[in-house]
Amino acid sequence: MKLLLDTHIVLWFFGNTEKLSKETLRAIIEPLNEKFISIASAWELTIKISLGKLTFEGGINNFFTMINENGFELLPVKEDHIKRLETLPFLHHDPFDRLLIASAMADGMILVSADTNIKQYKISSLW
Repeated sequence: MKLLLDTHIVLWFFGNTEKLSKETLRAIIEPLNEKFISIASAWELTIKISLGKLTFEGGINNFFTMINENGFELLPVKEDHIKRLETLPFLHHDPFDRLLIASAMADGMILVSADTNIKQYKISSLW
């Protein structure tokens, strides 16, 4: 499976796995699954750190280190993602989540998220 992890899922995996559902944790640690983190999640994290809304030990540099150490792949924002975003219904208003939804749709990935708003879209999701 190709999994695209929502920002909060990555943060919980790195620091508080008790918040993850058993199915989610199992899917993330399964070596046969491909796990992706969108560059949009890094952008979101950087904004929240700089505004003082979130702390992440070691900052964004450590976030990238942990992505690499855990075998996750960084997913760039692609032209197809933006094209899909243009036609995505406004059922969810968070711009980062909308980009993750569009990216997962465009690349045929399963979006891993605890956000119930995600389920409003015709998308494969896991929680």
